[in-house]
Amino acid sequence: MTSLKALAKFTGMSDSDVNIGRTGRLMGRMLGFGQAAWQENRQFLLLLSCIVFFKSAIADLSSISGASMLPTLLDGDKVWVNKLAYDVKIPFTEISLGEISDPQRGDIVIIDSERAGKRLVKRIVGTPGDTIFMQNNTLVINGVPAVYEVLFRDSESIIISEQLPEGSHQARLSSRNINRSSRSYGPIVVPDDQYFVLGDNRDNSADSRVYSFIPRAEIIGRSSSVVFSLDSKNNYLPRGRRFLAGLE
Repeated sequence: MTSLKALAKFTGMSDSDVNIGRTGRLMGRMLGFGQAAWQENRQFLLLLSCIVFFKSAIADLSSISGASMLPTLLDGDKVWVNKLAYDVKIPFTEISLGEISDPQRGDIVIIDSERAGKRLVKRIVGTPGDTIFMQNNTLVINGVPAVYEVLFRDSESIIISEQLPEGSHQARLSSRNINRSSRSYGPIVVPDDQYFVLGDNRDNSADSRVYSFIPRAEIIGRSSSVVFSLDSKNNYLPRGRRFLAGLE
């Protein structure tokens, strides 16, 4: 403080003028440092910005945790998420700028579920206006039952092929005595701008039977392939056969 007063007395400036001068010099140094950092790292920073924008608005990877989508998806899978499958959204938000296409029955979608409080990966089985009914795990859509074929059976599970109007996929049922109340549901009509989703592991999935319908705005994107997979039960070793594997 003494030196500031001496400097002010010597130069004829007030204390506030001296403080402003010091602040200006500090700001100048900071600005110069920022410009130098930008010049040295601008290519890296531009690349980083492009990557962040790409992940937010165009495509990303999503990790699969748990067994709700067995046998289609395994714990440790990393799936490709096409964020431009249905909508163009403002980066870092869920605000849609325009619709590209509508989610279709059979699509595997990534959902930012408000009710669940987490991200979900499920399969769409009901679109707006559909009447959905489940009776002992038999799915009936608009009065037409899905066609089933048993592919594999053991003491724990039954792997089936489920034929919907748009195509077929595999699903898993439990062979054990479990609470069978979730095997029957409805009938219900899917409201406008909402979707009914199920996990392929029908007896071990928290989906629309628990969280009800999924608003379109909560659908982040669609997945059609596994990028790579790490086996959590085997020291996270890669599952080579699942690299770039397509999804039905």
